[in-house]
Amino acid sequence: MSTPISEHEPNLEQGPNLEHVNVTVTDPARTAELMNQIFGWKTRWHGPSLQGGYTYHVGTDDSYLALYTPSDPKDVDRNSKQTGNLNHVGVVVADLEAVEAQVKAAGFTPFNHANYKPGRRFYFHDNDNIEFEIVSYS
Repeated sequence: MSTPISEHEPNLEQGPNLEHVNVTVTDPARTAELMNQIFGWKTRWHGPSLQGGYTYHVGTDDSYLALYTPSDPKDVDRNSKQTGNLNHVGVVVADLEAVEAQVKAAGFTPFNHANYKPGRRFYFHDNDNIEFEIVSYS
């Protein structure tokens, strides 16, 4: 794959949009497969990274996670791109129970469930200990 599936202009009428978050992981193909399975996303692009290493872009036509791994895993310790070096990634879904079932089927343990105004949520950690918050406002 060499080009993204969507190269359209973002709709900025309501202000800036979050296009992507770049996260360093140990195995971008594995994490991409997991995200596609749990959220029904698609792989928009994958290939060699400009900085060396390899990257997958997974998400929707409007936004995505960039899943990066360096050529040499030791490089992670020499720069600010530490695996799991963020608080969490929040994903809004329509059917919280269906996504929780997908998370469990993938072998992960949901935790910190909460019902609050205006929504409901739970969290889980992936293979790289990255925390995902799954929230529904419906």
